[in-house]
Amino acid sequence: MTELLRRIEEIVAPTVVGMGFELVRVAMSKGGGTLQIMIEPADGSAMDVEACATLSRALSAVLDVEDPIPGTYTLEVSSPGIDRPLTRPKDYSRWAGHLARVETAEPIDGRRRFKGTLLGLSDGAVKLRLEDGTETAVPLTAVFRAKLEMTDALIEEHRLAQQGAGQAH
Repeated sequence: MTELLRRIEEIVAPTVVGMGFELVRVAMSKGGGTLQIMIEPADGSAMDVEACATLSRALSAVLDVEDPIPGTYTLEVSSPGIDRPLTRPKDYSRWAGHLARVETAEPIDGRRRFKGTLLGLSDGAVKLRLEDGTETAVPLTAVFRAKLEMTDALIEEHRLAQQGAGQAH
């Protein structure tokens, strides 16, 4: 994560948390034209478009005051979606049992890409059962990018969560 993204995270995190959400990821597009802030409800409920819009207005105001980004940019506030990125240590435990793709910055045991069933996080390492049935541990500090893969089980879990959120309101 760059120093600019760290600074933006420090600026927006109090507002995100204060409004009942968790910060999943802060990212800039390659050209720097779009700032993406990915959030989700802290209580685990489903995200809706109105919550994204409300948070977008609040974060826009905070970013206008702090003005950490030189030049113009577009603010995009979104939810992680079904095939979400895994960005926080707790994500690896929360989504254990689901298929994930993990990429490292440097090779580990001769490879940089791993795909398998997420077994969780233990002793600072992401545990995976690879497609060939072997298990591996990838140090969390080595993970460059990780995300869930779309599967029927993941879609069903998402559907049930949406259904539960609809009944809660």
